[in-house]
Amino acid sequence: MLKIAICDDSPLFLEQARSAVLKWSDENQISTKLYIYENGDELIATNMAEPFHIILLDILMPLLNGMDTARELRQYDKTVKIIFLTSSPEFALESYDVKAYSYLLKPVTYEKLEETLNECVKTFAIDPKHLILKTALGYQKIYFHEIEYAEAQNKKVHFHLRSGNFIESVDPFHFFEDQLSLEDGFFKCHRSYLVYFMNVEHFTSSEITTKSGEKIPIARAYSKAFKEAYFAQMFQDS
Repeated sequence: MLKIAICDDSPLFLEQARSAVLKWSDENQISTKLYIYENGDELIATNMAEPFHIILLDILMPLLNGMDTARELRQYDKTVKIIFLTSSPEFALESYDVKAYSYLLKPVTYEKLEETLNECVKTFAIDPKHLILKTALGYQKIYFHEIEYAEAQNKKVHFHLRSGNFIESVDPFHFFEDQLSLEDGFFKCHRSYLVYFMNVEHFTSSEITTKSGEKIPIARAYSKAFKEAYFAQMFQDS
């Protein structure tokens, strides 16, 4: 599990950053535990007992500012990845002294934070959940968070992705029914469809709309079970 701390003296920014990190964690299927702090002293005390992987750190804070917090952290922790999130560009050069992983200026867009975190986690060798598909051209790796749904097509299976593309697997549908379980976030909503919960935008009793706008059917026999499983999954991930 990836341990990420956010430290900022603004409750509003803390909530925004928290929501963004949780969204990133869900979309990329990376198990994450979040820690929230309003000052550097609490952050340092916790990190000494239970080291973090990544720290999102403001600079302009009362008492112990972010740069001094980073200096104290570096006295005993040389590996934690420090990402400064600040409205002050003048500390950018100083951030090299504490070996900051990145320096982002507020307001930080979700896309920029996502890009930075994606690059950062590569250093921890944390690989999100994925599937190896056998295709006509060889084997291809796809991550669960890329998949919206799998559709049986004769004796093959089309994996429809959030990008709007699809990948055709030469393995039969029942092969993936055994591999992609409810525990992984997949549900068989129809005899020919497996849907990935995290990429469901909304649904009715008879139809699912995915994040990309695709519509797939829910068989009447699966409607109640789908609804129960969907909300159980969302509650578990919240």
